[in-house]
Amino acid sequence: MKLKGGRIVTMEFSKEKLLWMYKKMVQIRQFELKTDELYKKNMIWGTYHLYVGEEAAAVGACAALEPTDYITSTHRGHGHTIAKGADLKRMMAELLGKETGHCKGRGGSMHIADIFTGHLGANGIVAGGIPIATGAALASKLRGDKRVTLCFFGDGAANTGAFNESLNMAAIWQLPVVYFCENNQYAMSAPVNKFTAVKNIADRAASYNMPGVIVDGNDVLEVYKAVKEAVDRARKGEGPTLIEAKTYRWFGHSKSDPRVYRTREEEEEWKKKDPIKRFAEKLLSEGVATEEELKKIDEEVAKEIEEAYQFAVESPEPKVEDLAKYVYAEEGE
Repeated sequence: MKLKGGRIVTMEFSKEKLLWMYKKMVQIRQFELKTDELYKKNMIWGTYHLYVGEEAAAVGACAALEPTDYITSTHRGHGHTIAKGADLKRMMAELLGKETGHCKGRGGSMHIADIFTGHLGANGIVAGGIPIATGAALASKLRGDKRVTLCFFGDGAANTGAFNESLNMAAIWQLPVVYFCENNQYAMSAPVNKFTAVKNIADRAASYNMPGVIVDGNDVLEVYKAVKEAVDRARKGEGPTLIEAKTYRWFGHSKSDPRVYRTREEEEEWKKKDPIKRFAEKLLSEGVATEEELKKIDEEVAKEIEEAYQFAVESPEPKVEDLAKYVYAEEGE
């Protein structure tokens, strides 16, 4: 096995897989930047939480899953949704509150779900997806369907009762679930070292007798390797794993966050670790792709984002008389 700096290198993957990872990260980045533009134009209502800077975490993790596996997401869920295979047009329509959206415009930015790709839903409640993921894993174990559930959550969620109760239950019952903490260094405006006593959130895994793994969340291949091992372990019936991906959100917590609690110098230092740029440099240096190939992917994605925007703008608004439709299951569904 070829090694470079002690890390996985591209020869372990097919070119198709590597370029898929690159394209997915670019899709997330461009989708989020377009989302920011539309919010500032008052075309999308409510709030939003951008995923810019964390793209390697979602893509590396979802790349290790089978299409039939499940994920649960967070309020910062656009990246997870794209990485799991949701349709960009329907995602954009959902954010614009249109009838053609993944949730018929009822969910919006924080509540996108797509059962067809195994996405059980983003969640506006901190840690809200953790017990849902645990329940999905329990269902998989009872059915014996060999599906694994990957649970995304943030560093702030690791201090909730839902986190501790869920991990304890999953460990006792050896459930096929991977708990994936995206430690982007801040829970809203609070730095992680001010509200967490342990140095690493993954260290808490020892309390539940499960593996705890720390990865560079800006290295898509390192994330993939850790999640793949955890997924394989879960699928064999060996129980859950807690993974902590150290990463950073470039923007504020939400649209109303001026980021007065951190310096611009700190932000620039993290931007030097841009996961997309780092991965592109790796692909080029190891001869996997040429600059022309990567540029072509960038251009293809830009076209896809524009097409998604046009689709959303031209899609119909939900009818007022159908306001409650899809909120509750109808008889026979």
